[in-house]
Amino acid sequence: MSKGTSIKEALAKWEEKNGTKAAESEEIKLLCQIPSIEKMDASLSTLTKCMKLSLSTNGIEKITNLNGLKSLKILSLGRNNIKSFSGLEPVGDTLEELWISYNLIEKMKGIGVLKKLKVLFMSNNQVKDMAEVQKLSELPCLVDLNMVNNPIEEKLSGDGTWRPEIEKKLVRLKKLDGIPIVRQDDEEEG
Repeated sequence: MSKGTSIKEALAKWEEKNGTKAAESEEIKLLCQIPSIEKMDASLSTLTKCMKLSLSTNGIEKITNLNGLKSLKILSLGRNNIKSFSGLEPVGDTLEELWISYNLIEKMKGIGVLKKLKVLFMSNNQVKDMAEVQKLSELPCLVDLNMVNNPIEEKLSGDGTWRPEIEKKLVRLKKLDGIPIVRQDDEEEG
């Protein structure tokens, strides 16, 4: 089996292709690397000006080495092999959007550190329990959530209770699974 691409190698390719230094850039896309990126290595710490980092469609199993990303607002990690939210602490005060669909996440432990998170796209994961979804209430800014094709969403949507349950538990939410939430008090204000 071949060794995966390192972040350092992927950044060098990105710089060559874009003709600019990664450390100076606000947006870095390292999608679909061949061979795929398997580790978020320490080279990420050089991306101090990066506001949007895309590492989708790789073989990443753990979120690590985000310490230097002081400006990061959007992190795209969809289509990897990530099992947990641990490792997000360094971007807890800046991250506004986390795109982490098509991974292996079952538990929400660690999501609470993202105090500025507004958007969480985590469809096609493994969340099975409403108690895990309830942990999203720890996110004071969350307004847009997509959890389509998680076992809990499929089960409760089948019962017709998914939307009402989530609307009750996550009162600041404005959009659920791509559909705007209209609340009684919104209608009275309008």
